[in-house]
Amino acid sequence: MRRLSRPAAIGVGERVRFGGQVRAVLAVSAQVVTLSAEGGSPREIPLAMLLGDESFEVLSSRVRMPLPPVSLLEALPEHAREKALWWEGHILEVLHGTDPAAAGEDAGPRPEYDPARHSLTARERAKAAELTAAGYRVSVSTIGNFRRRYQIEGLLGLADRRPVRKKPQFGKVDDAVVEAMRKALKEGEDDSTRTGTYIIWRTSEILQEAGEEGQEVELPSQATLYRLLAKLSQGNPISGTARNRRSRAHGAKAPFGQWTVFAPGEVVQIDSTPLDVLVRLDDGVVGKVELTGMIDVATRTVTAAVLRPSTKSVDASVLLARTVTPELMRPGWADALRMSRSVLPYRRLLNIDERLEHAAAKPVIVPEMIVCDHGMVFISRNFKASCRFLEIDFQPTHKASPFQKGHVEKMLDSVGTVFAQFVAGYTGRSTDHRGRNLDKQSLWSLPELQELLDEWLVATWQNREHDGLRDPLHPGRSFTPNEKYAALVEACGYVSVALSAEDYIELLPSVWRAVNDYGIRIKRRTYDGPGLIRRQHSGVMEKKGLWEIHHDPYDISRIWVRNHHGDGEWIEATWKHLRHTPVPFGDLAWDHAAQGLPEGTEAEIAEAAAALLTRAHAGPGGTNAKPRKRSRRDKQVAARTKAALPVAIPPPVPNTAPDPEPPQPEEEEPLAKVIPLGLFDPLADPWKTR
Repeated sequence: MRRLSRPAAIGVGERVRFGGQVRAVLAVSAQVVTLSAEGGSPREIPLAMLLGDESFEVLSSRVRMPLPPVSLLEALPEHAREKALWWEGHILEVLHGTDPAAAGEDAGPRPEYDPARHSLTARERAKAAELTAAGYRVSVSTIGNFRRRYQIEGLLGLADRRPVRKKPQFGKVDDAVVEAMRKALKEGEDDSTRTGTYIIWRTSEILQEAGEEGQEVELPSQATLYRLLAKLSQGNPISGTARNRRSRAHGAKAPFGQWTVFAPGEVVQIDSTPLDVLVRLDDGVVGKVELTGMIDVATRTVTAAVLRPSTKSVDASVLLARTVTPELMRPGWADALRMSRSVLPYRRLLNIDERLEHAAAKPVIVPEMIVCDHGMVFISRNFKASCRFLEIDFQPTHKASPFQKGHVEKMLDSVGTVFAQFVAGYTGRSTDHRGRNLDKQSLWSLPELQELLDEWLVATWQNREHDGLRDPLHPGRSFTPNEKYAALVEACGYVSVALSAEDYIELLPSVWRAVNDYGIRIKRRTYDGPGLIRRQHSGVMEKKGLWEIHHDPYDISRIWVRNHHGDGEWIEATWKHLRHTPVPFGDLAWDHAAQGLPEGTEAEIAEAAAALLTRAHAGPGGTNAKPRKRSRRDKQVAARTKAALPVAIPPPVPNTAPDPEPPQPEEEEPLAKVIPLGLFDPLADPWKTR
């Protein structure tokens, strides 16, 4: 950019080069410049000779004063600004002979202010006499002071700056009182929300504790303390919610940064939140569910989302498996939702990953980094192990800093408004927004709501323009997640991660147990299988010879045992009561039934848990027998447990014997006399005959 320039000027104190020597300017007049000389008296040189010399050069000049803060005039009262402008006209007339605001363009200076006739001091005396005659008591020194302030600070130097003069931040309040109140506010960062009365009381308590140590401090008035509290809590009011205060107190102190992502999966964020929809769980129980979702920052694709009654660490691990697995088309979905009919590069991706042949129009994204908060579900050992298994960088955010994973926070909020409000049983974000008699509506079940959510993500979310996906060269054009993925995959490529059954088992939580003759016992359940290595040391010394076992908390029908004596392959063992209770249920139902029968046998516990689910599935009046009155806990356990998927029952062993002949109808005969069996006496001699 071209800089503005002005003619060279010579002032007193500057250093110039003249006649091959460096000299200092001692005085300047209209025709003569006085320069210093080394070892001699000063020399007067005509200005025309000085400027005409070829070697003349200004080596250094006086430092120009910084630009005065003219904008501060807007902070002054109106009468102060008007007075400053009035003084500016008089000072300009003293300096240049004319007042630009009062005189016309062709008007010359008045005789008493003509710079060619009178010196600056004479002009200042003339201005003081003029203002005194007009009724203003102004001395010559006052005019001189205003003139110098104007030359240094500009118009602001003529204004009365007492209204904007810098004052102490906390007035005359003692520093000890300020520190005591800061300590009281610091103590309440993680506590429940309290009023200012408590903070002031706590401040006085802190001051009294300091007074016992010899530091006597007088407490100001209540009004002063409330003003001090308003200043110290500015930006983080004490009347705000505890969540906001914790977030502001423990948030990052450094300037906010910005992630720059260029490839799908480079940064993926995960979080969970309650879904504002009532769900009709089994046995008629109405309750809420939690939504756990993952979003890709580069494309804003929701890679996976699951609904669970309560989120556990295994849900986060299963979410990883669903992320790297294609979303298959479901029965009843429109054919337009196929990947082959979307903007995604289906044919080229199909040559790389055959799993996409029957996939829906949602990209398969392999995460490189997962960002999560400090929830117990995400910082659990199981989830960290899953990330290491899939070679994913695990990056937790700062505590109480939800803005560091703002993309997934916004996504979960959008699902709660764009999707949930159209679902029957929508409750709103709080009790103030909840309607009446929602539990009496026709509500969706949990599997049905999960099916609706999956279809909505494919049909709506992936084809909905996102404001954060814009072309930098065309800001007015926004893209959908599928369009953004199609554009990025052309430059970044596609990585296929096909999870096998063994990989899925690796993502499940693990326990260590011994393998006995009867099999493996986990929570009073016995599992057995033909390939188990019984009564053998596993070889893992750290676990005292126990065997590593992986299990699914939502399906207790089977477990998998790692073969430490082989190549680490998995040996499947099924629950021995699976044929008697083919309905799958998780640990929650089992533990609840075990509490009801603390001394019961394994078979009795299995029957009790199975009966609980049977009653839940039948609903009110679904059985002939009159059921016992169940507690609210019974209903909740049954409803939450039924969220598990159905388990395939092992086929029975085929019977090769010939089919028996159908029985011939016989005549009815009278029933024989029933002889009751005797009671078993454990203390009696079994070999003694009666």
